[in-house]
Amino acid sequence: MADDTEQREGVAPDEAREAMEFDVLVVGGGPAGLAAAIRLKQLAPDATVCLVEKGSEIGAHILSGAVLEPRALDELLPDWREDPPALATPAGEDRFMYLTATRAIRLPTPRTMNNHGNYIVSLGNVCRWLGAKAEALGVEIYPGFAASETIIEDGQVKGVVAGVAGILRNGEKGPNYEPGMELRAAYTLFAEGCRGSLSKRLMERYDLCAGVAPQTYALGIKELWEIPKERHTPGLVWHSTGWPMKSDTYGGSWLYMLGENLVSIGFVVGLDYPNPWLSPFEEMQRFKTHPAVRPMLEGGKRIAYGARALNEGGIQAIPKLVFPGGALIGDGAGFLNVPKIKGTHTSMKSGMVAAEAVAAALAGEDRPPVLDAYERMIRESWVWSELQEVRNIRPAFAKFGFWGALGWSAIDAYILRGRAPWTWTHHQDHETLKPASQAPKIEYPRPDGVLTFDRLSSVFLSNTNHEEDQPSHLVLKDPSRWKGVNWDQFRSPESRYCPAAVYEAVGPEAERELKGTPDPEAAGPGAEVEAGDAGARLVINAQNCVHCKTCDIKDPTQNIDWRTPEGGGGPNYIGGM
Repeated sequence: MADDTEQREGVAPDEAREAMEFDVLVVGGGPAGLAAAIRLKQLAPDATVCLVEKGSEIGAHILSGAVLEPRALDELLPDWREDPPALATPAGEDRFMYLTATRAIRLPTPRTMNNHGNYIVSLGNVCRWLGAKAEALGVEIYPGFAASETIIEDGQVKGVVAGVAGILRNGEKGPNYEPGMELRAAYTLFAEGCRGSLSKRLMERYDLCAGVAPQTYALGIKELWEIPKERHTPGLVWHSTGWPMKSDTYGGSWLYMLGENLVSIGFVVGLDYPNPWLSPFEEMQRFKTHPAVRPMLEGGKRIAYGARALNEGGIQAIPKLVFPGGALIGDGAGFLNVPKIKGTHTSMKSGMVAAEAVAAALAGEDRPPVLDAYERMIRESWVWSELQEVRNIRPAFAKFGFWGALGWSAIDAYILRGRAPWTWTHHQDHETLKPASQAPKIEYPRPDGVLTFDRLSSVFLSNTNHEEDQPSHLVLKDPSRWKGVNWDQFRSPESRYCPAAVYEAVGPEAERELKGTPDPEAAGPGAEVEAGDAGARLVINAQNCVHCKTCDIKDPTQNIDWRTPEGGGGPNYIGGM
């Protein structure tokens, strides 16, 4: 075993594991990882390529209200329209709305949000479809195989350890303990998605974020509805900004109509919001009650729910992409185009470019330890120029507020065309909260169970499950910090920004302050008291976690560490998601 391999609690450094060797290992079965694997086998058919995915199957953890720009897919699989993924619906009418509490005012659709030629898709179905294409080319795919450690030897990444299972809650090895397997490769591509646990540690280990702007994030919350066909307009792409968000908070919505009667509805809140009383989940529920939104859902039924964090830092926050033995690709590196509200095409292209660099390295006599060609090639690609053009739009909202940013965005998009001679940067999301005593409380209405819902019933629809007797994958680095900071200063913001009822403040003090705090047993089996005192205590129910990573991002002192649970745990999003 490597002398400096990152270790997970309960696993001895010298424990014998089986090992498998590959030319290339891909960590993550999202669009970027699958595109990389396919491109590698196209260019180097004899190369051995393995892809591991922590979800129970390819697509199980893929959540997106996705309008797919097919540019990268056209390059990867030019004939894909002859055998398209299920539910791919050509985008039709674009509507961009500004909402007040009672009105919906249609605005001109921004140039970046014109969806002519795009497709409304279930991104989970797209990934399942790409997975079948990859397997047909000879890629070995291992779903339900969580990569929990990075193998690093003499400073170089040599692969990962995946498939560790059977460690009990107390850290001891249970009767079904499995030490996992070493998956070793000449090159390892990390495609873990936003705030990937291994990617985060690699950024720290190799100082990949030196000299770039801090990453900023948003939380996207999504529901899938079946609605009466008479209310369904296939291909409708509907976006809004404004209500229910205050002008100091970045956010917006989507409704995408796909298939014959499905609607993907979602709400996004920038995680640089200042009010600790804000609940993105409750704002999403409130949004559905708007007079322009409610009629589109009336008579319908909610059939799925999910949430995930999104990278919104743009090109100025993209870290160094390469390090000895590997590279970052996809949303884990931050390739989302925020004004377009799209990142699948850019993520896929980053994986394809990395694959081209790897294929060239494998073909050479001397395999370079660092894939410098990847960084050069991605900067020369259309991904870089696309992100460069829109780099100042998202930070303008933090700089100028809502109305100032709208005005700036119009100037930047239509007059400057993204060629302003400056680049604005971001602040870190965990630094933006005001003390609870200095922010107005927000009172949210009770859910009606027809249009609006509570968190626990929503988590049920995500099909989330974890092995109960495993160590919590949500860890407080210093439990003593919670009472003095999270409670005393901010009144437990994690109990509001978490969209899955994982975190609950309980106790007499919390009951008085928060009014109606649920009993810890209501959160489900496996809840643990992790911090606090008799007046206010924090309960963590990791069983509910939908893997959105918001807690890892927004915690005021970065005290919450999201770690990889056993493979197959977490949400299992249905095909329409």
